[in-house]
Amino acid sequence: MPHDTSLIATVAIGFVIAFIFGFFANKLRLPPLIGYLIAGVAVGPFTPGFVADAGLATQLAEIGVILLMFGVGLHFSASDLMAVRWIALPGAIAQIGVATALGIGIAQIWGWSLGAGIVFGLSLSVASTVVLLKALEERNAVNGVNGRIAVGWLIVEDLAMVLALVLLPAFAEALGGTVDGAHGGETAGGGTGLWLGLAITLGKVAAFVALALLLGPRVVPWVLAQVARTGSRELFTLSVLAIALGIAFGSAVLFGVSFALGAFFAGVVLNESDFSHKAASESMPLQDAFSVLFFVSVGMLFDPMVLINEPLSVLVVLAIIVVGKTAIAAAIVLALGYPMATALTVSAALAQIGEFSFILAGLGIGLKLMPAEGQDLILAGALLSITLNPLVFYAMDRLAKKLVPAEGEVRGAANLRSLERELMKAHIRQEAREAEKVLKAQQLAESFPMFAKLDPHERHDLLSLFKHRTANPGERLIRKGDRAESVFFIAAGRVQVDIADARIKLGPGEHFGEMALLSGERRSADVTALDYCQFFTLDKRDFRHFMTTHPQVKRAFEETAEARRAMNAAQSEEALP
Repeated sequence: MPHDTSLIATVAIGFVIAFIFGFFANKLRLPPLIGYLIAGVAVGPFTPGFVADAGLATQLAEIGVILLMFGVGLHFSASDLMAVRWIALPGAIAQIGVATALGIGIAQIWGWSLGAGIVFGLSLSVASTVVLLKALEERNAVNGVNGRIAVGWLIVEDLAMVLALVLLPAFAEALGGTVDGAHGGETAGGGTGLWLGLAITLGKVAAFVALALLLGPRVVPWVLAQVARTGSRELFTLSVLAIALGIAFGSAVLFGVSFALGAFFAGVVLNESDFSHKAASESMPLQDAFSVLFFVSVGMLFDPMVLINEPLSVLVVLAIIVVGKTAIAAAIVLALGYPMATALTVSAALAQIGEFSFILAGLGIGLKLMPAEGQDLILAGALLSITLNPLVFYAMDRLAKKLVPAEGEVRGAANLRSLERELMKAHIRQEAREAEKVLKAQQLAESFPMFAKLDPHERHDLLSLFKHRTANPGERLIRKGDRAESVFFIAAGRVQVDIADARIKLGPGEHFGEMALLSGERRSADVTALDYCQFFTLDKRDFRHFMTTHPQVKRAFEETAEARRAMNAAQSEEALP
């Protein structure tokens, strides 16, 4: 070819092969993630045929990590986590600790360093969000109490892994690895340099988190509101991506924290705004696309020969993930006083590893903490555990049918009922917040019939453009001859419109000020509040833009304006001697 097309080739062939293998994985009732990983193996350096550019794939994978972590933050539910905190928090921490200890023990037997064992054990301790949610969705268990426990458990695991991503570089040299740009050799010796480096790292993270949580909720919603007013879908999508990638990159450059942590907090900040649902829906296609490239790039690192050269090691890893983690999680749930059915469901959901494991393994390789063989074993464990996860669920279902009825009075039922009540309260609070938004949009249509034909999304967009204003009795709202700057919608109270020799009174559900905006002329009437009034107002720019994008609403305004002109003219004629 006349010019280098390695990027196009990597992306195009990666997507095509991922689609083919993902489609067949889905046909076999396996998560498409398995297909994406196998696609990566197919285009990787360890198999014949086309070999994708590993350097480009790594950078594309980094974008995938950023968007994955942004999605985790965007869907992070503090209320759900708080509702199941007494089981998810101790359970996840204990399970991570025991699984990591198993990984360290096996790594020591294999002659690896402590640092390698820690990375290896952490990678085996955390389940895949994608796989867990898909498995629960297939069983209609996401919103059930057991499913909510599993999701809350996974949220704690994810938060723990975010912390691990932050701390591992600070401890890398003390654990036998290397960090680019490290300060001297004291850190490696584990002396003052280690604690100083750790303090600096935690200080930077704390500064970033404080800035993100204090400034972010003020700036990000304001920016999105300004973009939403343009009515441009592509500009809104671009703004969401700019926030995700910009905060992730800025956090790395300015505070020295990982892209992953920056992206996670970008999602958390955006999750608190009124635009979170819209942001999630608009950014989802790109999140999915780059997530696919992430899994493909991970698959490229996998050497399938490890299955032949190290079968015993692969079986040990698989046993830790499927048997060890399952037994640990079940024992912890039972020890915390919950029923056997809950223990079996949660343990089955966690009996696999996924995206965080790949991110940790990549970090371990980059810090020279873990040998490449460890990454191959983690990838093999992920592929096999995800493939076997439906069978684990099936086995747990069969076991539950045998064990649960035999218990007679269900052990832990009181704890489960108490948790169900907590979850119900959290669900009611969440539903109330969502219902409030829906109610406002519904009231908008009921109060102002001209908006009745708008769909719920369009009403929500319109609500985001409104500004709230109040007025006291006798307050002059519009003066004749002023420039037209906004239109008023009366939510409560009454106003008096004085035009020529006519005097008109308007109440809730009616509007005024649109005629001058439509004609471009100056105000032709005085408007005064008669009562304590509440208004929704649209400024000139937002009003004109909304009229342009919604011609049916513009026609309704024009018809109302024409009827008022006719009424005003008739009243003026009656007033003549």
